[in-house]
Amino acid sequence: MAEIKRLYRSNEDKMIAGVCAGIAEYFMLDPTLVRIGYILLCVFTAFTGVVAYLILWIVVPQRKNLYP
Repeated sequence: MAEIKRLYRSNEDKMIAGVCAGIAEYFMLDPTLVRIGYILLCVFTAFTGVVAYLILWIVVPQRKNLYP
């Protein structure tokens, strides 16, 4: 049976809330590239990316630790 792929906020590679790292894990990208893309999105869209980040912070669940 195939595992269902879900978007989670990262616990290990987070800078603020783990949203960019979680997106990078989901799409199998380098988190640095996602963060640079996010910064460019914020600059060129008059900081509407900040609102998107806050919404994702609230909506996307944090990954549960496998080991306590």
